[in-house]
Amino acid sequence: MHVVWHEDFIPSYCSDPAAAFGRMEAVIDVIRDRVTLIPATPADEEDIRACHTEHHIASVKRQGLYDIAALAAGGAIQAAFTGLSEPCFALIRPPGHHASSGSAWGFCYFNNMAIAISKLKREGRIRKAFILDFDLHFGDGTVNILGQTDYVTIYNPSDHDPNAYLRGIEEHLPNDADIIGISAGFDNHAEDWGGVLSTDDYREMGRMVRAAGRKSGGGCFALLEGGYNHRVLGHNVMALIDGLEE
Repeated sequence: MHVVWHEDFIPSYCSDPAAAFGRMEAVIDVIRDRVTLIPATPADEEDIRACHTEHHIASVKRQGLYDIAALAAGGAIQAAFTGLSEPCFALIRPPGHHASSGSAWGFCYFNNMAIAISKLKREGRIRKAFILDFDLHFGDGTVNILGQTDYVTIYNPSDHDPNAYLRGIEEHLPNDADIIGISAGFDNHAEDWGGVLSTDDYREMGRMVRAAGRKSGGGCFALLEGGYNHRVLGHNVMALIDGLEE
């Protein structure tokens, strides 16, 4: 599988857990020999403006975080376009699903998923999109930007029983989406903040998404969101990638 990545994601850009030293290396060390890494390129500001206000963009610039946030958004766009023809994972940071049109919190600055999906739609590459956000935390920013559109359906599973969690995803996955985007937060793992899911559960979610994409004749891609236990993060990412490739 192609994995969108850039060495500029390695340095810590601020003090939040998503920017912790060693987070990206924990993933790269596990997946490096099993994927094809392709370099991320920054999103054009026009694509960022399609989802965020000028005031919010200016705020990110004042914080000195525009370049790294634009690089993450650009990596998401690359993954989305690749995902139209083959599964793709974007190993990017900062994450994005808590970034609304005019504000952001939860370690996010620009909404990578919203920027990628909206660009696909503006360029006429999709008619319908489905977003599975399995991060521990509700993706309020993605709902803020895309939730009221007529072409995007968003599902944030919240069950505390892993069997019910997976069953809910299976029941909600579409059969008519041109693209399925995964906001892949791994902080609901048994050894992370949420304490619910196993590594095999991420593999199963990948399988289900790929199967749903095949049924609808659409594509799929995933973007890194949360996941803060470096000891298990890389293995969880690899499990999802394995599932998407089956």
